[in-house]
Amino acid sequence: MIRPVFPSAAGCEECIAMGEQWVHLRICLTCGHVGCCDTSNNKHASAHYENTGHPLIASLEPGENWGWCYSDEEYV
Repeated sequence: MIRPVFPSAAGCEECIAMGEQWVHLRICLTCGHVGCCDTSNNKHASAHYENTGHPLIASLEPGENWGWCYSDEEYV
């Protein structure tokens, strides 16, 4: 069972700090970190996985209900 996590920010944490924009938001299902998608220039959600090893993310976009496992490169 995956425990519920709560978003750590209202937008991509790193983009907000840098004054950058993002295309879509993703939430880490391990710790709640909010990062930008791979379509965004900075790809902070992927960078979070590389830095932490937290493999599961979900879309934070309205109307989207999907997840992704970086380790298996598969939708969950």
